Amino acid sequence: MIKALIATKNKGKFKEINKILRNSKFKLKLYSLSDMKITDTCAEDGETFQENANQKSIFYSRLIRNTLCLGDDSGLVVESLNGEPGVHSARYAGNDSNDEKNINKLLKELKNINNRKAKFVTVLSISKNGKLIKSFQGEVEGIILKERRGNNGFGYDPLFFHPPLNKTFAELTTDQKNKISHRAIALKKMRDYIQNNIKNFI
Repeated sequence: MIKALIATKNKGKFKEINKILRNSKFKLKLYSLSDMKITDTCAEDGETFQENANQKSIFYSRLIRNTLCLGDDSGLVVESLNGEPGVHSARYAGNDSNDEKNINKLLKELKNINNRKAKFVTVLSISKNGKLIKSFQGEVEGIILKERRGNNGFGYDPLFFHPPLNKTFAELTTDQKNKISHRAIALKKMRDYIQNNIKNFI
């Protein structure tokens, strides 16, 4: 059995990751920061998704020994906003921001802008005992709508329209989202890597 810590306090993200990895061919037991009673906070001051994912993964893997630590950084990259909100996606509207405030700011920034192309990006890094093992990236392209649609998901999902399915991420069921999302792509790459190198993880 592989013990793995998901370095997040975001319940929606933990639930998503847990559901995707639950069908792994190897036995995997996932824990959240709350499960491990970890209250330390990683700075997350990197300039890229890669830097932040590495920081989180390494930081938390030093706090709990002999446990695989998954650190991810995800965000929305909007073409006409020069890549914003990017690594600041979770705090786009300020330090006291929430999903609603972030969405309102994004709609304001895109007011009267025709180019609404965007993509969701996830970088997932895995570490153990303070040593980075490998990173995996997933991306999915979409369009930012002018108004919210759907009640599922979290973050910018109500605005992120995915043309192939003709729905926003917030209109997808969890199973539908987990087949095509940026996080799902990165997690499946990680899952395959562990499966192919299973002797290094047991």
